[in-house]
Amino acid sequence: MKKKIIFLKFAPLIITSKNMKLSQFKFNLPESLVANNPSEHRDEARLMVLHKDSGKIEHKIFKDVLSYFDDQDVMILNNTKVFPARLYGNKEKTGATIEVFLLRELNKELRLWDVLVDPARKIRVGNKLYFGDDDLLVAEVVDNTTSRGRTIRFLFDGTDEEFRKNIEILGETPLPKYIKRKATAQDKERYQTIFAKHEGAVAAPTAGLHFSRELMKRLELKGINFAEVTLHVGLGTFRSVEVEDLTKHKMDSEQFIIEQKDADIVNKAIEEKRKICAVGTTSMRAIESAVSSGKMLKPANDWTSKFIFPPYDFSIANSMITNFHTPESTLLMMVSAFGGYDYVRNAYEVALKEKYRFYSYGDAMLII
Repeated sequence: MKKKIIFLKFAPLIITSKNMKLSQFKFNLPESLVANNPSEHRDEARLMVLHKDSGKIEHKIFKDVLSYFDDQDVMILNNTKVFPARLYGNKEKTGATIEVFLLRELNKELRLWDVLVDPARKIRVGNKLYFGDDDLLVAEVVDNTTSRGRTIRFLFDGTDEEFRKNIEILGETPLPKYIKRKATAQDKERYQTIFAKHEGAVAAPTAGLHFSRELMKRLELKGINFAEVTLHVGLGTFRSVEVEDLTKHKMDSEQFIIEQKDADIVNKAIEEKRKICAVGTTSMRAIESAVSSGKMLKPANDWTSKFIFPPYDFSIANSMITNFHTPESTLLMMVSAFGGYDYVRNAYEVALKEKYRFYSYGDAMLII
């Protein structure tokens, strides 16, 4: 039986920060539209173009994005690099298999890491975990942080380079849990942007996955400039919103870095009134966390817990590339703030009708 799509219907909406509710971002998504695999070619996923001044929608292929930008326009890319954050180890004595998801390194010298463990009920402070057939790595649990969160210390005497190599050998590409299959060698390449440089993300900045080397070259030849930012995507980006009143939701902090040379590229485009495109919600979150009093982009090396939802006055980018996101997610809320709540809601209705693919390996949207 075909699953019925039901959208909440509203009266004409006048949005204020006091009346934006979680339930206004609810919709039913058929499992058949969840992308479990990437498109055959990076730049040949589908592209919906949403014109935010009129709500007009066009249906294109991602490489058609080239025709919407001109000489001296700027695209802002998140150059974070996903590391193989999912490990499987065995608990001492019992040999039980434990999944350990590395979130972030707390202390490089002590090799302390903030992690999630599953099943968590089996893991207590003092337990040791062994990874690899020859116990390539051994870790000790030193603290409980949340119901599933732990702090672990890797007992490793080699160099940092040797330690990282072992993580690379043992770790899996951290595909989102909704992808019901094991990570493959293809995922190691495809769940990473071609411009990834600085390791630190546990999830890919997925809008950037659509850029191929050929498309990047064509954009460059047309005169489009690229500015890079780094925002290390954490699992907090995807954490469920559990409060109806959005003003009460708290985001997890993520580290971001913007260098002076990249801020200069963006600010020159602002002064010249060029198109400035944030590639992905992570790039948008980074630049909106580094706005000067004069509405320019400033260099930064900081942490951001910024939560963007309607209504919001964006300062830097005037266009945006993004994927199709989860119901009730903070990502959908940001996109709705940028494209206009009613226009984005309508675009999602069209996406469902036209069978666009959703989530990390799904299709893309350009809001311009």
